[in-house]
Amino acid sequence: MSRQRLTLYLTAADVPRAEAFVTLAGAETIALRDAADDPVFEPEPSTAPLWPNVVLEALFARDADIAPLRELLATAFPAAAVAVDVLDEAALAAKPQRVKARAIGARLWLAPTDDTDVPSDKQVVRINMGLAFGTGEHATTALCLEWLERYVTPGITVLDYGCGSGILALAALALGARFAYAVDNDAQALTATLANAAENDAVDRLFVGAPEALPAAAVDVLVANILAGPLVELAPAFAARVAPGGMLVLSGILENQASRVAAAYAPHFAEVSQASRDGWVRLSGRRKAG
Repeated sequence: MSRQRLTLYLTAADVPRAEAFVTLAGAETIALRDAADDPVFEPEPSTAPLWPNVVLEALFARDADIAPLRELLATAFPAAAVAVDVLDEAALAAKPQRVKARAIGARLWLAPTDDTDVPSDKQVVRINMGLAFGTGEHATTALCLEWLERYVTPGITVLDYGCGSGILALAALALGARFAYAVDNDAQALTATLANAAENDAVDRLFVGAPEALPAAAVDVLVANILAGPLVELAPAFAARVAPGGMLVLSGILENQASRVAAAYAPHFAEVSQASRDGWVRLSGRRKAG
């Protein structure tokens, strides 16, 4: 399977805004590198690349229409250079895949699949970064992981909507969830999630499939790290999927979109709180009774 690669040459100061544009356009992965070709996949929260000039590479589905994005980037960054080409499966497999091992709060540890040096006093989630977005390093994913690390309790059920690599569902299982549902419209994301589930011995406690295949179930926690537009549209459906008293966690929201997303969920959820990082927002709230 081939993928489109968009390559943007720009200054480090322009990286956060450019990342926001390509993320909202549906990029499957984002990589940054300098002239020495030293990649940093989804830099850690609150961390900026050190190089003054940066190459941003974003992968998109082969049939994605990225012409409007290319025009937007050319307008937003007139001094930058943008190019688009196609990578075949062999080229994709040859791309470096790195996940930094690190702690999330006091209970959780993220590690690459081949990392044998993991702490014995934490719950370990192993992630192999493939084509699906989600290594836990991007601000939106980190905000969700931090919420899960703090609030997941033994025996609950979790729905990860727009699962990407499956990292949020797998983290919930590692933290004690009884069962998790991971759904995504992208077949590559489902493949990545199943592979990561096998790495974490979690296949028997995880449903993986397209949203339309999701069994009828109301869960204790629904987490969705997608985009503001779909989040607004899905508000009634998400409300029906969360049990009364259950929790909703939303991310993938830019700061200027937070009020619109919160308003869509106000009829169904109370105790709404907000956390922000690097221009991105996480909203969480409790499902109202009835």
